[in-house]
Amino acid sequence: MRFASASLFAVSLVALAASPALAGKKRDAERQFFAPTVIAAPAAPPANGSIFQASMGYTPLTSGARATSVGDIITIVLVEKTQATKSNSADTSRDGSIALNPPSTGPLSKLFSASDVGASGSNSFTGKGAATQSNALNGEITVTIAATYPNGTMLVKGEKALTLNRGDEFIQISGLVRQADIGPDNRIASTRVADAKIIYTGKGEIARASRQGWLQRFFSMISPF
Repeated sequence: MRFASASLFAVSLVALAASPALAGKKRDAERQFFAPTVIAAPAAPPANGSIFQASMGYTPLTSGARATSVGDIITIVLVEKTQATKSNSADTSRDGSIALNPPSTGPLSKLFSASDVGASGSNSFTGKGAATQSNALNGEITVTIAATYPNGTMLVKGEKALTLNRGDEFIQISGLVRQADIGPDNRIASTRVADAKIIYTGKGEIARASRQGWLQRFFSMISPF
């Protein structure tokens, strides 16, 4: 039993020690994904003798300066706000009783009394539960178009890194947007981004202070309560 407990303790310590390294690798992978889009060099125009070449960055006059190509910049206005409330309650009760009158005459009257034969019971239950959760995120983040698709949707992604005096803050976003939803000033609300992935994280002493220590995480992991 002691050997099993010691083995569990050792495995837990190794897992806790490896968790910061895994978290660091995950952050590096996410930052690589949200890195700025590299625009490929334009291909050489075909030698077909034509003056107009649609492949050389052609943009219709009706689209103006609206972002439509890979590498173009779009500003996403963060207007995320969610609120959920759930509550339930139950209240039940039941009462019952039974009584028999023993004979008052005859030989059996000597064996029973009025208080000997009788039964009663009651049952009641009351339960109540409630949960409330709300989130809000406001601000702006400018991203680049990473890919365009034939149906008019575009994949956008990008991040904003802020270095403050007590740590770093990272805002990352990716998702699909429609060309029709982009305003004339190349702005779009985050509620119009499909398959949106918004990450708001930080690191530094403020972020470390809001996390449990490794020993406390260990005891929280093995605690049966």
